[in-house]
Amino acid sequence: MNPTDTPPVLVTGATGRVGRHVVDRLLDAGVPVRALTHRSAAAATLPANVDVVTGDLTVPESLEPALKGAGAVFLVWTAPPRTAAAVVERLAAHVRRVVFLSSPHRTPHPFFQQPNAMAELHADIERLIAATAMERTIIRPGMLASNALAWWAPAIRAGEVVRWPYGAAETAPVDDRDVAAVAALTLYGEGHAGGDYVLTGPQSLTQTAQAELIGDALGRRIAFEEMTPDEFRSLSKGAAPSSVVDMLLAAWKAAVGQPAYVTTTVAALLGTAPRTLRQWAADHAAEFTKGV
Repeated sequence: MNPTDTPPVLVTGATGRVGRHVVDRLLDAGVPVRALTHRSAAAATLPANVDVVTGDLTVPESLEPALKGAGAVFLVWTAPPRTAAAVVERLAAHVRRVVFLSSPHRTPHPFFQQPNAMAELHADIERLIAATAMERTIIRPGMLASNALAWWAPAIRAGEVVRWPYGAAETAPVDDRDVAAVAALTLYGEGHAGGDYVLTGPQSLTQTAQAELIGDALGRRIAFEEMTPDEFRSLSKGAAPSSVVDMLLAAWKAAVGQPAYVTTTVAALLGTAPRTLRQWAADHAAEFTKGV
């Protein structure tokens, strides 16, 4: 692929957990990348050959410089819902293709069927995109493997017991890098218009087993202790909206005794098996020991 003949792909959420990997995968494929950021200082965290443009999803007109000349956009919605319609309208006026990072809210599994404000927002944005002439692909990752860093790394670094609710709840954590690889492929490859891809890891694992696998990567046992839902609500106060906390608790409760929903989509699209949680943990072991 000749970068000079290819219009840039605009990546929103370019410094986020998935977006940052999307940037790398596009560059690896020879696709020019333009990154939308709130602050120009974010350029320091991105490769030098990325065109960094400031803009804000809450100010749709600020997106014009980033969209000018772009051929496709990776859309990660990180703003309140009120400007979604105006943003999608602007995207449709400039780009041929959009890949939207959504959620598996249509998936017929109890884990994904709990009342969820974010899922409602995703569904609304999908409807807005469907009403345009853009080629569209919807990416629906399940539980991200990297959630373990936000949830459990502080306790693991401190050598403490991981205390968490619903240890018997089963999920199939998907590696952020696999999600990004699928997103990048659909941004520059052909044949994905109308694609609707639910992405999971290859294994259904209880949360207790997930902690054990991380312990294996670190070479030590990680104890897992059950926490009550009320304790989790108290612990999460101020760190996450109560609606998100309630949604997570309801989803985990619904997943107890239910094998996780597992797809083969990553392998089918990429031609390689999705990374296991064991692989992810081995690759991120240092992040569980920082400061120790």
